[in-house]
Amino acid sequence: MSSTTAARRTGRGGRSGPGKQSLGLVAWLAGIVFFLPIAWMALTSFHSEADAATNPPSFAAPLTLDGYREFFGAAGGASPWPALINSTVASLASTLFVLVLALPAAYALSIRPVRKWTDVLFFFLSTKMLPAVAGLLPLYLFAKNAGLLDNIWLLVVLYTSMNLPIAVWMMQSFLAEVPVAVIEAARVDGAPLPVILARVVAPIALPGIAATALICFIFSWNELLFARVLTGVVAETAPVFLTGFITSQGLFLAKVCAASLVVSLPVLAAGFAAQDKLVQGLSLGAVK
Repeated sequence: MSSTTAARRTGRGGRSGPGKQSLGLVAWLAGIVFFLPIAWMALTSFHSEADAATNPPSFAAPLTLDGYREFFGAAGGASPWPALINSTVASLASTLFVLVLALPAAYALSIRPVRKWTDVLFFFLSTKMLPAVAGLLPLYLFAKNAGLLDNIWLLVVLYTSMNLPIAVWMMQSFLAEVPVAVIEAARVDGAPLPVILARVVAPIALPGIAATALICFIFSWNELLFARVLTGVVAETAPVFLTGFITSQGLFLAKVCAASLVVSLPVLAAGFAAQDKLVQGLSLGAVK
C-alpha cells in the first residue's frame, strides 16, 4: 500500500528526483541566458565611451557616471524629462481607457448571454492581424489633415485601440471565473450594472485586471513606430528620444546603455510591484 501511495503522490506531483532537478537546472540556465544581456547593458552604462567600445570588452574597466550625466543633459544636451513625461501620460492614460472599455466588453462576452461570442472574440483578434506599418500612411494623412501631428492625445487614442483587443481577450477569460451567483445576488439587491462591475466583478477579478493593465502599459511604453512617425518635438516619447543617440557621427554605446536602463526602469518597477497580481492573473482559470 505504501508503494501504491507513493506512486500516486508521484503521479499527482509530477516528476521527482533527478528529473525535477534537471528541469530546475534548465529553468535557471534559461533565466541566466535572458538576464545576461540586461546585466551587460547595465555594466556598460557605467563605463566610459572608450572602454565601452573596446573589442573584446573590458570587464575590469573603471566605472563612471558620465553616460547618465550626458543622458540627463548635464553636458548641454537635450533633457529627457519631456519625453519621459509624454511616455508616462500616453501609457497610463491609454491603459486606463483600455480597462474602462475592456471590462464591460469582457463582462458581456463571459457572463452575459451574448450570441456567437466566439465570433466576436475572433473579430477582436482579427484587428491585430493587420501589420502596423500597413496602417501607418492612412493614420499619418488623417493626423495631418486633422491637425493632430505631434499631439500626445493622438498616441493615447492609438495605443488604446491597439491594446483593446488584447485586453478584451485576456479579461474575458478572467471574468469567466467570477461566480455567477455573486453577480445574481447583486442584481437581486438592485445594484445597477456600473456598480456590479466596480464593486463586485472588479475586486474578484483584480489579479486578472492587474495583469492586463501591466501588459497594456508595457506595450504602450515600448511602442516606437507610430510615435516616431506621428510625433516631433512636443509629443516625443522615450523610445523616440533613445533613437536620437544613434547619429551619423557614431554610436555612443555607454550613453545608449544608460538611457536604455533609465527608460526601462518604470516598466521594471511596475512589473516588480505587480508581480504577485501578475502571476495570479496569468494563472487564473488555468486549473479548474
